[in-house]
Amino acid sequence: MVYRGHSRTTGALLQIESLQTSFATVDGMVHAVDGISLEIRRGQTFALLGESGCGKSMTALSTMRLLPEPAGRITQGSIYLNGDDLLQLSETAMRNVRGKRIAMVFQEPMTSLNPVLTVGLQIAESIRGQNNAQAVRARVLELLEAVGIPDPVQRYHEYPHQLSGGMKQRVMIAIALAGEPDLLIADEPTTALDVTIQAQVLNLMRQLQKDTGMAILLITHDLSVVSEMADRVAVMYAGQIVEEADRAAFFANPQHPYSKKLFASLPDIKKRGQRLEIIPGSVPSLATGFSGCRFVDRCDDAIDVCHAQSPVWVTAASSGGVRCFKFDAAYQQEFSIADKKETVPDRTVEQSTKSNKALLTVQGLRVHFPIRKGLWQRVVNHVKAVDDISLSIPEGHTLALVGESGCGKTTAGKSILQLVKPTAGKVQFANAEFTALSPTQLRQHRSDIQIIFQDPFSSMNPRMKVMDIIEEGMITQGIGGDAQARAARVDQLLEQVGLSADSKYRYPHEFSGGQRQRICIARALAVDPKLIICDEPTSALDVSVQAQILNLLKDLQDELGLAYLFITHDLSVVEYLAHEVAVMYLGRIVEQGDVQEVMENPLHPYTKALLAAVPVIEKSVESVERSTVSVQGEMPSPINPPSGCHFHPRCEQVMPECKIDYPAERISGDTHMTRCFLYQ
Repeated sequence: MVYRGHSRTTGALLQIESLQTSFATVDGMVHAVDGISLEIRRGQTFALLGESGCGKSMTALSTMRLLPEPAGRITQGSIYLNGDDLLQLSETAMRNVRGKRIAMVFQEPMTSLNPVLTVGLQIAESIRGQNNAQAVRARVLELLEAVGIPDPVQRYHEYPHQLSGGMKQRVMIAIALAGEPDLLIADEPTTALDVTIQAQVLNLMRQLQKDTGMAILLITHDLSVVSEMADRVAVMYAGQIVEEADRAAFFANPQHPYSKKLFASLPDIKKRGQRLEIIPGSVPSLATGFSGCRFVDRCDDAIDVCHAQSPVWVTAASSGGVRCFKFDAAYQQEFSIADKKETVPDRTVEQSTKSNKALLTVQGLRVHFPIRKGLWQRVVNHVKAVDDISLSIPEGHTLALVGESGCGKTTAGKSILQLVKPTAGKVQFANAEFTALSPTQLRQHRSDIQIIFQDPFSSMNPRMKVMDIIEEGMITQGIGGDAQARAARVDQLLEQVGLSADSKYRYPHEFSGGQRQRICIARALAVDPKLIICDEPTSALDVSVQAQILNLLKDLQDELGLAYLFITHDLSVVEYLAHEVAVMYLGRIVEQGDVQEVMENPLHPYTKALLAAVPVIEKSVESVERSTVSVQGEMPSPINPPSGCHFHPRCEQVMPECKIDYPAERISGDTHMTRCFLYQ
């Protein structure tokens, strides 16, 4: 390739050369995109990979010329689309490019869709050159059908809030396709989706690309999604591209130290009992005046020149390249000397054997929310959010509760804490029956079980300093001693979760997402709990920050003997962290057992479908073959669940009896339980 600031390559659909996008802020000029170059060919999927804050989304907005004015502006470079320099076009001309030649699917569909307009009207707004209302409606229905939305005639008249997350994302793709674009920019299109819905959306994008020949710029921090979708990969860090290669070459042998660290941070079953590698520190502020390599403060391989000079782009034999002195012939001898540095072996943690003593026992738990209608608010039906689940967690162990959004995982966690009152069932913690306790009695046990919520920012009071947030629980429970003792305890907790004691004087908005999650963990630990319910604590985090949180949770379990109920839909985290796993579908547990048993030998068709839907990084799969079973559609409503086995409308192995009766428990071996007629 000949483009890094040189002549343009013929045949490229999109070509970006030496692009610099800057923002004027109170801290000075921020170079969000700092001299990047890339090209995308027709029909190609180009993945832009990196942590939050590295400039990926700003690259996309610069390409669309959607920067917030007057603060943001493109200060250098050029963007060519099929030979036309977009930076030379007027705003009027750009309106004919957006939607028609380049379309974009934004990260959060709920905030991108207009809540007061029906789905049909929002797609119709994107259809140009049609004055005939009937023809526009027909085209909208055709697009809804093309993106796999069932019953498009009914969905045409529905509002965004009536659709699931996967459906909203499909509507966004339909809007993007309305102008038949040459290039689709997909900004984290599957971040908030379950693995099954993620698989459906990725398959949809692949099929649409095959049918239309459009190119895709895929922006993501998920390496497994990149491995399934991309033809070419570029890794971005602190406003610059630090590595680029074909997908196969990148996953077989990543070159840049940052890329290697990303791979080492990934959790999987092979790393059980070991600490995940982390990338110390965080992405530097883009307002910094860089004198050397931008990754130098987080790099294990850095030598003197890395601090003093900015590395140049070195072209690799695989038609890619890397921005690192390690690949510059002038410095290879220095790096070979530095490579003899002492390496610290991974700390190995023995997986403890299951204790006979159950800390938490849940039996027949049900949570049914009444649906009321009419003047007298009569109960006409129930939302069966949790419908007869039983589980047990021994001391010092982790039980993972997995399943799609809407299956009742979070409600189950809240009902165990009695934050949501159960309709029926028992919750036995140590020697106390929680469901029989009065609010006053229950408060005395609050310190025994704590919860870490999914979104750390919304679970903290933005007007309170970190000191007050962590101290609040101790004051409420009357523990921790006087003010001086509590302040010392806060310092100790902050250091325990990897933050400095000075952090206690700051507010939540002054921290990154990973740091906020650490504060929430410190708050949970403040009252010395025995069990922590972790509700999707790593779902919104970059892979490197996720590794830090998982290491922290594992360390705390080893040091303090904590038990965890870990609620998640990320199966790689389950494989790494959990001792046991329970798979939940529409309010009921359909399979449960030792994590290795369930992951390596899944029995229930739903569990098999979940595992099959997980994108797999090919280089990490040498001999393990995943099932090819797929699951279509979305979970039914818990208001009117299907008769018989709740999964039968989506099951490829459905039998007549599945539609009549719900299967009983069947135990395989000592601990492996499933509810399926295939094993009756």
